[in-house]
This record gives sequence, C-alpha cells and structure tokens, in this order.
Amino acid sequence: MTTLLLLITTILTALIGGLFYAYSCSVVLGLGKLSDTEYLKAMQHINREILNPVFFMSFMGTAILLPVSAFVFRGQPAFIFILLAALAYLIGVFGVTVARNVPMNNMLNQFDIPGSTVEAIKQMRENFERRWNFLNNIRTVFSIISIALVVCACIWNKEV
Repeated sequence: MTTLLLLITTILTALIGGLFYAYSCSVVLGLGKLSDTEYLKAMQHINREILNPVFFMSFMGTAILLPVSAFVFRGQPAFIFILLAALAYLIGVFGVTVARNVPMNNMLNQFDIPGSTVEAIKQMRENFERRWNFLNNIRTVFSIISIALVVCACIWNKEV
C-alpha cells in the first residue's frame, strides 16, 4: 500500500510539474508574441479556465500527498527524499502560487480591458507579465526539484 501511495504521489508531482514546465517553455513564449490587449485577454481566460477539478486534483493532491507520504515513510530510507520534495513543493510551488501568482491573477481578472485606455492596458501588461513569468519559472524549478526528489524516493525505496 505504501508503494502505491508513493507512485500516486510521484505521478501527481510530475503532472503539476509538467504543467509549469510547459508554461515556461512554450505557453508564455507564445503569449509574449500577442498584442497587449490580446495578451491580457488570453491570460484572463487561462486563469479562469485553469480553475477546474483536473487542475485542483494535481495541484492540491500533490500538496496533500507529499506530506502524507513523508509521514507514512518516516523512519524509512526514502523519508528524507519525500520530506525534501514536500518542502520544495509546499514552499516553491504551492506557496509561490498562493502568495504571489493567485493575487496577481485576481488583480488581472478584475481589470476591465474594454473599459481601459491603451496606456492603462500597456501598463497592466508591464506590471503583470514579467513578474508572473518570473514567479512561474520559480514554480517550474521547484517542481523539477520535487519530481527529482520523489523519483529518488521511489528508487531508494525499491533498492532498500
């Protein structure tokens, strides 16, 4: 049963990490080519659509299962890998998302694009895009670290 828990935890960690990785290496690059108005509209739509059960299953599931797995594996050799993966995820992915990206997304969601001037739209994009992309890159790096550590836990658990 513990192996199944670790497998599910690993899959969820990889799924959410893949999401942030895909954003970093393709989505934000494509969005960056859009005009200011197109960019803001696209980000508003993306930020609204991502709030769905499939996303929440992997995002919240990872935040729950990594600490649960660390608790279950305490006293075993794989524990340190899972604990470090949980800390990396909770601080660098979950924490950054909740503390930084979500407030930015909420601010953008409230921004009235049709009722704004060209200058206000340009300013909103300048205030949003670079910072949001930087934060997403942080989430990507910490996701990769979490994935690597959880995979190490799987290997260590298998070999011991």
